Amino acid sequence: MEVGGNSGIPVNNKQRAMLPNKSRVEFTRNPRKDSEGLSESPDLEFEYADTDKWAAELSELYSYTEGPEFAVNRKCFEVEFRTHVCDRKWTELDAAQHRAHAMRLLDGLEVIAREKRLKAARAILYMAQGTFAECSSEAEVQYWMRYNIFLLLDVGTFSALVELLNMEIDNSAACSSAVRKPAISLADSTDLRVLLNIMYLMVETIQQDDPADKPEWKIIRETFRAELGSPLFNNEPMSVMLFGMVTKFCSGHAPHFPMKKVLLLLWKSILFTLGGFEQLQSIKVHKRVELGLAPLPEDSIRVIRSMRAASPPASASDLIEQQQKRARREHKALIKQDNLDAFNEKDPYKADDSREDEDDNDDNDNSIEAETFPLERDEVMPPPIPHPPSDRVSLPKGLPWAPKVREKDIENFLESSRSKFIGYTLGNDTNTVVGLPRPIHESIKTLKQHKYVSIAEIQIAKEEEFQKTPLSGGEEEVEMSSIELLYQGILPSLPQYMIALLKILLAAAPTSKAKTDSINILADVLPEEMPTTVLQSMKLGVDVNRHKEIIVKAISAILLLLLKHFKLNHIYQFEYMAQHLVFANCIPLILKFFNQNIMSYITAKNSISVLDFPHCVVHELPELTAESLEAGDNNQFCWRNLFSCINLLRILNKLTKWKHSRTMMLVVFKSAPILKRALKVKQAMMQLYVLKLLKVQTKYLGRQWRKSNMKTMSAIYQKVRHRLNDDWAYGNDLDARPWDFQAEECALRANIERFNSRRYDKSHSNPDFLPVDNCLQSVLGQRVDLPEDFQMNYDLWLEREVFSKPISWEELLQ
Repeated sequence: MEVGGNSGIPVNNKQRAMLPNKSRVEFTRNPRKDSEGLSESPDLEFEYADTDKWAAELSELYSYTEGPEFAVNRKCFEVEFRTHVCDRKWTELDAAQHRAHAMRLLDGLEVIAREKRLKAARAILYMAQGTFAECSSEAEVQYWMRYNIFLLLDVGTFSALVELLNMEIDNSAACSSAVRKPAISLADSTDLRVLLNIMYLMVETIQQDDPADKPEWKIIRETFRAELGSPLFNNEPMSVMLFGMVTKFCSGHAPHFPMKKVLLLLWKSILFTLGGFEQLQSIKVHKRVELGLAPLPEDSIRVIRSMRAASPPASASDLIEQQQKRARREHKALIKQDNLDAFNEKDPYKADDSREDEDDNDDNDNSIEAETFPLERDEVMPPPIPHPPSDRVSLPKGLPWAPKVREKDIENFLESSRSKFIGYTLGNDTNTVVGLPRPIHESIKTLKQHKYVSIAEIQIAKEEEFQKTPLSGGEEEVEMSSIELLYQGILPSLPQYMIALLKILLAAAPTSKAKTDSINILADVLPEEMPTTVLQSMKLGVDVNRHKEIIVKAISAILLLLLKHFKLNHIYQFEYMAQHLVFANCIPLILKFFNQNIMSYITAKNSISVLDFPHCVVHELPELTAESLEAGDNNQFCWRNLFSCINLLRILNKLTKWKHSRTMMLVVFKSAPILKRALKVKQAMMQLYVLKLLKVQTKYLGRQWRKSNMKTMSAIYQKVRHRLNDDWAYGNDLDARPWDFQAEECALRANIERFNSRRYDKSHSNPDFLPVDNCLQSVLGQRVDLPEDFQMNYDLWLEREVFSKPISWEELLQ
């Protein structure tokens, strides 16, 4: 088994045998067969959220090769503890003694000797890990983690850790040593890993809002959130420092940086300071009220949670069985009339010849697959998954989303109607309907009822106003929120940050092949001594694959959070980041990621639950065998992998929405068959974002594709929001001309540069727009510093320039 290479999933042949069939996944209950022979499995019971459960997020911080270090941390703490606090247990001390010992350990971080500093840091890490040796259950470990971490934060540990982290980042000796090494291992990043572990545990624990927290803890939490997002560390927010670590790692100057831990800490810092998806929704509602816009037609999070997944495409074996049944039916000479009636009642959409309604093969895909979406057939609808009452939203029977119309759509409709019926146009006038027939009046009324004005449209209009009237427009009031401070911090190097994140994402993708020039993201997972037994190799193989999955999860979450927050803060901040992602080939990279057996990735078992923290430090570790490693957990899917897939699909949607040039990239890179395969994952949210991506490119795929994928078209109609007057299902595309694509990106780039220059580039402001002093008295009264040589020769200057030249005072006065 090759451990170091990007071997993808699964790791070896035994694991490959354990993974589900490529075409169909059977979960905990047996799939039933409908009348057409298509297998039906229940929806994946996946709840999309900002993060996984707290215990899962804690366990993903550590790789399995770090297991022995738990005992080292404990030993460092106990030696220090016994030296100063007799033989009592930590859990038996009172709050004053706890605080005194925490201060003592904090002093240990300031000594000059590196060895002593590391021991003090390990002792603090053991405290942050919940002093687990004195706990008997995982819940007890989590309780003491929370208590100890709030104590550590209160005595000022985090600021000290940031200073130490800065020292390690700038440690040129460690960097040059790592660059020269042929193989970097876990030992090269020990100091960095200990510091990052403590910082991650602090951020991750404090961001968990517990109603049972003491009032002083709530104050500490809000203060810490504000400090983390403000430029207190090195005159920049914490996230900017971590972005710097990412670019330094990708440039090859610091290959020993533990990149997984850096990315996890970066993700949680952004999530904590800016807020997650629920906070984004509330910020959006608040901003719309501030701008005087109509309220949102629905809460998108609740609508998506109430949706049900469509049936995945059928496998090849199902299609063969389907054909055999159909052949048997055709050979029967007579069928009773009442049987025919029953069949037609059961399936009202069935054509007389069942072959006519069959989903043909994809033109761009050679695999044999047909799609059946149960929304079209009542009898194949799986039983609904019970949801808590709070998660259900009562929707009227019909489509899940309220339709939307843009101002531009109304203008286009009126222009085409006027030129058709009257023969003249009125430009941007959307009110004059003189001379138009009554049905057109009704249509305009309906369009205006569903008109939706976005925050972005208001921001673009305001920016145009600022650009047109730089003097009379006045100064723009920019609220210094956490997201604004973060944008200002990353603005100078944003293109490099995006390239670095995508480089790491490419190296972690299971579809990537091992290349000599690709970056090594496994530095903080490979042990000093490579495995010697088959069991050790299997364990390391699981660890490496798990390591890559966690990196993909962190990067996808970082990119999505930043895009969403920037879009709400200012549309041109979002466009700047999105354009640099597109320039760095983010679109083909995400499509490459999905060009794999996505069901295998979703159901991968790259975890060993007995080795996960805090389970491994509380319970006695059983003897690991090849069978127990292969078995994995009993979940029907891997939470982090499904989370990553949805995030990447959402990023792709954000990059391509309303951008013809980028939509054409989806078409050029033949994304339709790749996205269709992703519909096999039976999860409503993932299917929704796949269908959105298929919808935007449908008109470019040709009539034959639309004809042979009618069930996909039907699913798009039933699940994706309608834009009235949108001819997505037809090929009438007057908007997008192939030669305008480059111009579209160039115009957008010019707008972004003007925005950034006006708002952030104060040093190169236009001299024509600077205020001019026209008052004679103030100009003559200004103190002017004359050069030293002029002062020495002042008499000569007076003689030459003043006394020797005649002055006609009469002319001067006139």
